[in-house]
Amino acid sequence: MTRILLIRHAHSIANDRGILAGRSAGVVLTEYGAKQASDLAERLKGVAIAKIHISPLERCHLTINPLLKKIPLKTRPKIVITEDLSEVDYGKWTGKKLSSLYREKLWKVVQNRPSAMYFPEGEGLANVQVRAMRAVHSAASEPGLQIIVSHGDVIKAMVASLLKMKLDNFQSLVIDPASITMLEYDGDSARLILFNDHLTRLEGSLSSARPKKMLLGGGAGAVGRKKR
Repeated sequence: MTRILLIRHAHSIANDRGILAGRSAGVVLTEYGAKQASDLAERLKGVAIAKIHISPLERCHLTINPLLKKIPLKTRPKIVITEDLSEVDYGKWTGKKLSSLYREKLWKVVQNRPSAMYFPEGEGLANVQVRAMRAVHSAASEPGLQIIVSHGDVIKAMVASLLKMKLDNFQSLVIDPASITMLEYDGDSARLILFNDHLTRLEGSLSSARPKKMLLGGGAGAVGRKKR
């Protein structure tokens, strides 16, 4: 069984300005985002990480750097940079304010039929989901705890696929900056353990015993047993 943590990058200057950053260069974290990244490192302190799969964009690397600095060089996990985890290519919408984009004719498509949305001179959200899930399946095939660092819409597309939710309904999901979503994979089966979490310190929950096979019903959680 493989555990995967999906982490969205921390609060960026584009988030602060209400701009659709897309794949623009030079999008760094705000002061608040830097604090979120530091808090994230504390939440993951002591967690044994096998590999980090990460978007090539700077804001994702700035988010995970405080955690890497806390891990001794000899035990740092391998880092794999992959375009499959990059932000949506918003094409001509890149760099525009969200407050102006809602006037676009395609805005209703984004909100109500995202599976049919192709950003002008960019990519389609259905294609984003395909590449995002390719990254998830690649991580799920690896041993040990895997971390994926990516972007809000990309992670929403992953979760929608996992929950067998239509992509047209993925706008009902919320993935906040610096949030953690945890998946467990057992072969082709997966389940959602944690969603859009900002508070949990994960060392204890990740080290606790989990069942080796998927369970029917709600699951009972990890239970410590006293020796007789």
